[in-house]
Amino acid sequence: MIELDGVPELVDPVMVAAFEGWNDAGDAASTAVAHLDREWKGEVFAALDAEDYYDFQVNRPTVFLEGGARKITWPTTRLSVVRVGGDKPRDLVLVRGIEPSMRWRSFCNEILGFAHELGVEMVVVLGALLGDTPHTRPVPVSGVTSDPDLARTMDLEETRYEGPTGIVGILQEACTHAGVPAVSLWAAVPHYVSQPPNPKATLALLNRLEDLIGLRIPLGELAEDARAWQLGVDQLAAEDSEVAEYVQTLEEARDTAELPEASGEAIAREFERYLRRRDPGPGAGPGGHATESGDGSYLRDTSSGRTRPPKPTRPDTGPGQVSGSGSGPARGTGPGSGPAPKPGEAPKDAPGDASADTPPDPPDDAPGDSSED
Repeated sequence: MIELDGVPELVDPVMVAAFEGWNDAGDAASTAVAHLDREWKGEVFAALDAEDYYDFQVNRPTVFLEGGARKITWPTTRLSVVRVGGDKPRDLVLVRGIEPSMRWRSFCNEILGFAHELGVEMVVVLGALLGDTPHTRPVPVSGVTSDPDLARTMDLEETRYEGPTGIVGILQEACTHAGVPAVSLWAAVPHYVSQPPNPKATLALLNRLEDLIGLRIPLGELAEDARAWQLGVDQLAAEDSEVAEYVQTLEEARDTAELPEASGEAIAREFERYLRRRDPGPGAGPGGHATESGDGSYLRDTSSGRTRPPKPTRPDTGPGQVSGSGSGPARGTGPGSGPAPKPGEAPKDAPGDASADTPPDPPDDAPGDSSED
């Protein structure tokens, strides 16, 4: 039973969701939702019962001390609401949690129950995949949907993906059957530096979300973190000639694949986005807005003492493999699954078969680990 007595009436609400685990390479998607919650001071109004959806041997509860008393935090999915004012106010319902271990259909039905009660107009699910993309280029972000009308009006791609899927694909399919417009946004994370965090991929997802829902998102220190991350990876890659050579190969493949996109129409679209982001509209916060265009925009002096990212994986692991991150959730390779996209190719996601209550293992050629959260 869903009780929302404490939640005020929302204005044109959009639900934005992300889940740690298989669909969250570099923790880019879950970090994006956490950023929205932090910057707009979200208020948690509901949490799903952990007993119904999680295997505690896979996602273990944690113990902490509060005032000398031991307490337990259970893995779960929480919902919060943020009120965004300005000339065109629009509220957000944020869903952030861990990919459930079981009962995926019941899980999605419960999320959709909240969406229905709150009058949500659209559901946007964020994901991140491992791909053959160089860290020195703008992060590819693709928007996919199962709704042909939404694909046409919002310039999205209709999903054509076939293969194993995660909770992102299942939730999108559930939205389609429930008649709720749904979009998945996917950021491609370089497979050779897949360890979290990846602020550059998080920034790319937030920029694409901003375009999709028409809100100015305060970035705080995220743009600075993205510059520091890229500079750190540049330095680490330069220390290994094989890694540097492999990155150069990816850059050449990416640039060659994108040459046909350098049309007058594409350049005009990018210029329009640039002008929109320069305009300090309502909702803009400290830190302004950064784009992902251009290599130099991510370089800065890291003498401030920010932690450098882990050393990139040597290229002899191959484009379809990466070393394990050592800790954290499992990483997937495609929107919900499948092999990594070819260099320059946009990732595609399509909801898979929702009949299984547990996610299938990633295919053999899917990069990522399956370590515990």
